[in-house]
Amino acid sequence: MLELILGGARSGKSRLAERLATESALAVTYIATSQALDGEMSARIRHHQDRRPAHWGLVEEPLALARVLREQASADKCLLVDCLTLWLTNLLMLDNLARLSAERDALLDCLSGLPGRILLVSNETGLGVVPMGELSRRFVDEAGWLHQALAERCQRVVFCVAGLPMVLKGDAV
Repeated sequence: MLELILGGARSGKSRLAERLATESALAVTYIATSQALDGEMSARIRHHQDRRPAHWGLVEEPLALARVLREQASADKCLLVDCLTLWLTNLLMLDNLARLSAERDALLDCLSGLPGRILLVSNETGLGVVPMGELSRRFVDEAGWLHQALAERCQRVVFCVAGLPMVLKGDAV
């Protein structure tokens, strides 16, 4: 099953994904896309690490997400990707449109053939005002287009607000 979990910062989306992974009764591999580029991000990463069960597998991959998903997916596993907007940011910061397009297309192309359960966590960034800076606008646009394409492919899409899941597509959580 392929699931997309969206929400704002500190909305409870990661906690929901972690709960769903635990409840799946499958072996879980957490795929982390963030990079500890400053102290604040290091603290966020530690917070997530402290919350995860020690027996979960971990793969850290900031760019080649489709490759890792193809390598790790199996019928007896749950893969939890956290998060797609950090992955998108990593690609945007390369300032290489061809690489961004190739990685996004590879992700979208590989999803339908993946076995097991896949939980994709991402920040919903398009609910506020249009950002003033060009890079910020590009990020919001790219994230919005990615979310739309993922929502088409997913069996369940959940929007998380204040720790409460609202199912947009598929069965209740």
